[in-house]
Amino acid sequence: MECPGSKTMVLDKNDSGNESTGSIKSQLSQWPIQLHLISPTAPYYQGADVLLTADCVAYALGGFHQDYLKGKSIAIACPKLDEGQDVYIEKITSWIDDAKINTLTVMIMQVPCCMGLQQVAMQALKKSTRKIPVKLTVVGLKGDILSEEWITV
Repeated sequence: MECPGSKTMVLDKNDSGNESTGSIKSQLSQWPIQLHLISPTAPYYQGADVLLTADCVAYALGGFHQDYLKGKSIAIACPKLDEGQDVYIEKITSWIDDAKINTLTVMIMQVPCCMGLQQVAMQALKKSTRKIPVKLTVVGLKGDILSEEWITV
């Protein structure tokens, strides 16, 4: 039986239920977001600019929603704690080849274990038949951007 929390949903930006309780509006436009739970061919990935981010990134960056999530489809993952990362390679490859995403931005923390998310993305890009622009953003523990660069395979 499928968990109701795994049901694919497009969140309506005009729905007042999509606003946070604070004064900053959420930019989340889909559900689910965990890479294990997403369908790589869901409608919100079709031709999209996709943000693949380590779980901790949004907590380190105060302006994450406005500065990085706005206008993008998202998936989150933890390269250290998540099991079955071979599935991640398949899903990212499907984004590139089947959903025909436009760009992929990979955001990771500066800690060494986070580099695994970049490696998974690069393996998927090598495996894909299409080639797309991939941007890597490394976030410091205090929420500063340590580097941003377009990377190639």
